[in-house]
Order: sequence, then C-alpha cells, then structure tokens
Amino acid sequence: MSEELVVRQCAPTLAGIKTGSLFSCPCDSPEELRQEVRRINRLLAGKGLCLLPLRFDGGRALLYLYRPSRLRQDLEDAEAVRLLEESGYPCHSAGQCVACLIRRLRESEEFPHEIGVFLGYPLEDVVGFIRNRGRNYTCCGYWKAYGDPEAAQKRFDQYRRCTAACCEQFRKGTAITQLIAA
Repeated sequence: MSEELVVRQCAPTLAGIKTGSLFSCPCDSPEELRQEVRRINRLLAGKGLCLLPLRFDGGRALLYLYRPSRLRQDLEDAEAVRLLEESGYPCHSAGQCVACLIRRLRESEEFPHEIGVFLGYPLEDVVGFIRNRGRNYTCCGYWKAYGDPEAAQKRFDQYRRCTAACCEQFRKGTAITQLIAA
C-alpha cells in the first residue's frame, strides 16, 4: 500500500473536511500490510489521524483512515448514537464503536451500512440508505444521498476538488504529512 493510494482515497479526511475514509487495496500478506499500516501511522502520529485495517478477504484489505476526535464529536449526536445502539454498538466511547465495527465487518455476512456514521456521511443519508435498501435516493456521488440533492452535490464537488488538489500536490512532491490539516 502506497502513500499515494492513501492520498487518492482519503484526501477529504486528510484535509479535515470528512471524518473518515474507507478504501480497499491489494493484500497478498496481511502481516506485510499491517507493517505498512504501522509505518503510515508513525507518519500520522500527532496529526490526529489513525489508519486501521478492518478486514482481509480474497487478496484484498479494507482499510479505514479516520480522525478519532472528529468521530467522537460525531458521536455526540443523539440520533447517531441511537442508530448505532439499535444496531448493537456499545456507544460508551468512539473506540468501542470502532472495535464493534471491525468485529461486524469480520464476522457478519451482511455489510454494516451504519458505517456511514463512521465516515461522516449525513445521518439522513445513512438512515435513508438503510430504510430504502439503497434504492430511491435523490442523488449519488461519494454515497447515495436521500436528502437535499443540491447540498449533497455541493459536498461531492468539494470532495472531488479536494482530492484533485491533494493528488496534484502529492505528485509535485508534497509529503503526505504536509497535506494533513490540523
């Protein structure tokens, strides 16, 4: 896994405009990937970010880059907590919620669509996706939106611009650590 992949897949999280990003990468050796995750986490140390391998499956790994402080803030929303608790999450701490998410991803046959809460998606879109089983959305971009399509499109555009800018800076030699917003 390269730093370039992290920048390309996680720019809005690196830039501080999104709670978390989920991405997959090839993985021939889980242990080698864990070593690479540790290396990247050393770069991120003190920058308010954490990279976690969530699941290994069929030669691929699913990874989660997030801002723990932002997730804690998101979990202060009573509706988000209610949704997660109804899904069986222990919402005593963000860390416990992340640990439960990892267990669900590794042990359950069904994908936990409440993961949108961990990514910073609008709660109405997370709930809408679950209730509508992925159908009847108002627009689609980085996720399926169920609320105001214009507001969602503005956010999708912001993420696209951020990703393009971060990737361009990285290609020009800017270190990943310099792309991280405080």
